[in-house]
Amino acid sequence: MSKRNKIIYWIATLWLALGMVSTGIVQLLKVKEETDVITGLGYPIYFLTLLGIAKLLGAVAVLVPKFPILKEWAYAGFFFAMLGAIFSHIASGNASMGVIFPPLLLLVLTVVSWYFRPSNRKMALTS
Repeated sequence: MSKRNKIIYWIATLWLALGMVSTGIVQLLKVKEETDVITGLGYPIYFLTLLGIAKLLGAVAVLVPKFPILKEWAYAGFFFAMLGAIFSHIASGNASMGVIFPPLLLLVLTVVSWYFRPSNRKMALTS
């Protein structure tokens, strides 16, 4: 892996982990602004607990060495959670750029981190 690709990977991965940990904590603490958003989208408040725990565990899975299958699941979870957030805002009619940008950024960081991950963080292909 080239030095350039390692730098891209670590920048994207660290920003992704920071974003997931920070939003996960906000969701677990059930900050009023977050509960207002989630209920405004039509989801129950307990959904914040599920999202918060999943984001924290996913960030750990993406950052620690080894466990490539777990990493794939974490990346998939991040991808679908952020895609779901974007779609939920669009479907609810609240699709301003200020609302869509944070999950869109995390979605892009997820894809970039996944794409540039080193070979020792990928699943081995078997035939």
